[in-house]
Amino acid sequence: MVKEKELLLGAEVIAVAAIDEGISGVYAYPGTPSTEITTYIQQSEIAKQKKIRSSWSANEKTAYEAALGMSYAGKRSLVCMKHVGLNVAADAFINSAVTGINGGLVLLVADDPSMHSSQNEQDTRFYGRFAFLPLLEPSSQQEAYHCVRHAFQLSEDVKLPVIIRITTRLSHSRSVIERTAPVEANPLNPETDKFKWILLPANARRRYNALLEMQKQLTELSENSIFNKEITGTGDFGIIAFGLAYNYVMEINSAHQLNIPVLKISQYPVPEQKIKAFCSRYSKVMIAEEGYPIYEELLRGFFDNGKFTGRLDGTLPRTGELSPDALAKALLNKTNVTQPVPEIVANRPPELCQGCSHRDLYEALNIALESYENKHVFADIGCYTLGALPPYNAINTCVDMGASVTMAKGAADAGIHPAVAVIGDSTFTHSGITGLLDAVNDKTPMTLIISDNYTTAMTGGQDSAGTNKLQQICEGIGVETAHIHTIVPLKKNLEENIAKLKAAFDYEGVSVILACRECIQTLRRKNSKK
Repeated sequence: MVKEKELLLGAEVIAVAAIDEGISGVYAYPGTPSTEITTYIQQSEIAKQKKIRSSWSANEKTAYEAALGMSYAGKRSLVCMKHVGLNVAADAFINSAVTGINGGLVLLVADDPSMHSSQNEQDTRFYGRFAFLPLLEPSSQQEAYHCVRHAFQLSEDVKLPVIIRITTRLSHSRSVIERTAPVEANPLNPETDKFKWILLPANARRRYNALLEMQKQLTELSENSIFNKEITGTGDFGIIAFGLAYNYVMEINSAHQLNIPVLKISQYPVPEQKIKAFCSRYSKVMIAEEGYPIYEELLRGFFDNGKFTGRLDGTLPRTGELSPDALAKALLNKTNVTQPVPEIVANRPPELCQGCSHRDLYEALNIALESYENKHVFADIGCYTLGALPPYNAINTCVDMGASVTMAKGAADAGIHPAVAVIGDSTFTHSGITGLLDAVNDKTPMTLIISDNYTTAMTGGQDSAGTNKLQQICEGIGVETAHIHTIVPLKKNLEENIAKLKAAFDYEGVSVILACRECIQTLRRKNSKK
């Protein structure tokens, strides 16, 4: 086969590689910077021909468990999420390391250093160490392609899930990649060892011991991995570069002809012997890693002799993305090594789209709350989080997916009234339902506003699991039908909406407002296709 070249986003490369490696399904909940992986598979004609399952899941936990079920059946599955999504899937994820897998299972997690669209910049490599699982961290789009294909084979060889960690910069930048010959999907071949999958304590202990015994094998695989390699150089100073940081290091190394020796690490557990051999040859070693200083901390623990520099001692920035600029400043002792941003370029805060339904909702909400002294509004993850900014200044909190409902409940329990939660339709079905059930069971005096724009708007307009079902869901949980009200957030309905909101606030129990109006961007896309 002639190698096929394509110009693709890093996220799209992941999708292409998974298709080429014979997946039977992808499971995901949309979250930047991972969304484009699943979107690409959904739109791929090849994926359609191969009948690769690609619908969105309700949340990351359901996605991971479904992928695990496909693996149980002997087929290969890809599960995708952003870094904070793994917190949601962690229960199933950690336990799957103990059960092991049947068909290849690859977990793709896209981290977001600098928090471009996230609440934190947590590092998925912690989860890899926590679960005792192999992890691959590609340094480029081409390597990402090879990592994905290798990961499925590795998963089936060691009978464990394999993690691939990418970051925003890799996911959302383009490069030309070469594809290699695809393979066919696995046949249906369900697991025959049922006790492997039943985590009763006695069996779980046996399986956990087996996982620990495998760590030596996994480390040996890293020692010999093609993704871990040394680049020779001169001098008494070396750099250990992890994942994408390797690209940045080599850019500066080449541009300034530094000829610094580099040890590249892209497969974990870390190859201890390779690292120790490298470090023994140099009096100073810089640790360049995109994310937390995980391995800088580890290496300092190995030696504890002041040999290492990096994020912990301030040589590199402690937070945010690593960059060629940051590395150049550290290696060249220069303050300005890249072109400055022109003064004409000004930062512009994000804002709700013109015509967005959330605008009219917040206007009505602010007016409705004016007469209440002890008012607090708890918001959630979505476009409507921008209600925190002027001119609305409408919300008091935004912590994590689903927290609006349960924080409002807790605040109401403490005596705050009105305690109002604002959540989107997709986020409600992701993780707000259980909080509402708690409120119903406790007969909590709170108001839940579900801002239903019929889509998962913040990540590009993916399908929402709650579309046309929110009334029935709330009734099924136990909210009284008489206290579920629908409003249409439009200027012409302002007075009517204010009245309905006030009535909900004054009810001494659980009330729900369904604020229903289609996302303006989704509507525009629909109209453009007509």
